[in-house]
Amino acid sequence: MIMNNKRTIAFYLPQYHPFKENDEWWGKGFTEWRNVTKCKPRYWRHYQPHLPADLGFYDLRIPEVRQAQADMAREYGIYGFCYYHYWFNGHLLMERPLNEVLQSKEPDFPFMICWANENWTRAWDGGEKKILISQNYSEEDDRQHILYLLENIFCDPRYIRVDGKPVFAIYRSSAFPNMKRSIDIWREEARKKGIELYLCRVESFNEVGEGYLQDGFDAAIEFPPHNIKDYVANKLLLRRVLNKVSRVVFKRNLFPNIISYRKYSDYMCKQKSPDYKRYSTVTPMWDNAARRKYTFFALKGSTPSLYYKWLNHIMKSFRPYSKEENFVFINAWNEWAEGNHLEPDLKWGHEYLEMTKMAIKGK
Repeated sequence: MIMNNKRTIAFYLPQYHPFKENDEWWGKGFTEWRNVTKCKPRYWRHYQPHLPADLGFYDLRIPEVRQAQADMAREYGIYGFCYYHYWFNGHLLMERPLNEVLQSKEPDFPFMICWANENWTRAWDGGEKKILISQNYSEEDDRQHILYLLENIFCDPRYIRVDGKPVFAIYRSSAFPNMKRSIDIWREEARKKGIELYLCRVESFNEVGEGYLQDGFDAAIEFPPHNIKDYVANKLLLRRVLNKVSRVVFKRNLFPNIISYRKYSDYMCKQKSPDYKRYSTVTPMWDNAARRKYTFFALKGSTPSLYYKWLNHIMKSFRPYSKEENFVFINAWNEWAEGNHLEPDLKWGHEYLEMTKMAIKGK
């Protein structure tokens, strides 16, 4: 066990198993692995496809896989996982892996959840077109949802807490019609059970700043590369798009879609800590060409050493807000179709994990 005064948490995608809705929407037996394996290079020296090494093309219904993931994460200094949680007015998606972790009590590894409160669409971006299943907000749903979490997830002894408060992250708070009212309801229902909540908003889709915390959040979580708009605005681009059809849309602006990981990570290391409570996040790599035929976005040229430089900077510069408000996040553990993973691949093996361990140990 690697010990320091910071808790490093990796975002975790619980997608890698077939389930009814994916069968209906994408074809029988569909998982992210189908996107991963069919991807081809789009430009010179484009690293695609990303193919798994040690853990192979796993199925998260298998307990041994979940145990192997936890053992590997622990070995390299990861404190816990942040599972994405998918709730649509009482309808759950991709819930089986975490449900089996809860029911079996294995693996014995800390975890928290982040509600990925987006519409599911055929564009994979949570947008409003070609909706497969939508988010519909109401006070009744707020109560139903928080009661489900309190009774089924937050009560688990492995659940990550701050001073006894379960940490619950919201991926896209701006999607709520009245975020403050939803938070008030959640806290009200939790207090009825003698529980206080520690609520975090993810700074996704360039929605950054202290103002977003005024709805009642305790803290924010940085989420690179979602803040890429600021980077582009500072004119730190590597190159223009190679295919004029291939563009990535940030709000209503079009920007080139291939950006230097080196320059982007250098830019991130130079940013001052905000005046509000926010936990930093580092991404080891990013390339979602496996999910998007034309509008993919890639951080080009990521290497373990560049990733280490960024993570090491965060580990050394971050001063915890309190003894337990000490989180550093990594995006992500296993987002294979977004070319964004710490799990070993055939190109780099364990090198990203080794760099993670080194940074956490302060070497």
